[in-house]
Amino acid sequence: MFSRTVLAVFLCLAVSACATDQPAPASAPAEAAGYTRDTPVERIAADPAAAAILNKDLPGLLSNAQYSLFKTMSLKQLQAASGGDLSERDVDKTVADLQALFPH
Repeated sequence: MFSRTVLAVFLCLAVSACATDQPAPASAPAEAAGYTRDTPVERIAADPAAAAILNKDLPGLLSNAQYSLFKTMSLKQLQAASGGDLSERDVDKTVADLQALFPH
């Protein structure tokens, strides 16, 4: 009985962990409203027009050798972790340029 209960708990945890690890589909509702400072970089980079903005506003971000380590982070998280290398002003400009991709 105990082992079945433990197995059931582990399966529930594994399923919920897998569900949260899955990337959102490209047509996620958040993208319909535009990109924000909380959108993961990899989701922004998946859109060619948005990737062009990242390359223009934040040169080297997408080609960085460490990209695979930070691609799931948002611009807000990157800015906080950058130790000042990525300013709030840079993030604000990038987000404004990304928002311009979507009609308001």
